[in-house]
Amino acid sequence: QVQLVESGGGLVQAGGSLRLSCAASGIMYSINSMGWYRQAPGKQRALVATITSGGNTNYADSVKGRFTISRDNAKNTVYLQMNNLKPEDTAVYYCKSVVVLTTYWGQGTQVTVSS
Repeated sequence: QVQLVESGGGLVQAGGSLRLSCAASGIMYSINSMGWYRQAPGKQRALVATITSGGNTNYADSVKGRFTISRDNAKNTVYLQMNNLKPEDTAVYYCKSVVVLTTYWGQGTQVTVSS
């Protein structure tokens, strides 16, 4: 059974930093891509950043220059370093993993940025 377990969310003041982690377990094949999405109240879930097994990254324009995604393939873990956080970054952050043709989601972790 595949599980994605996120950690690292919390409450931070504007300008602060947080680091999210997502560890995947129960995966029998190589993970094609991993990424982070977020959903703010009343809004649809949206891309934050993704990273392929080869290290190619993609970011939403709103986080470019502030967030950095990385992964440890040996540990099936993806990280999101978030710097210079803004109140508009407040959302539930979800980890996503694509294995072969199947997509898996974590349970989400709350990030709240106070002004």
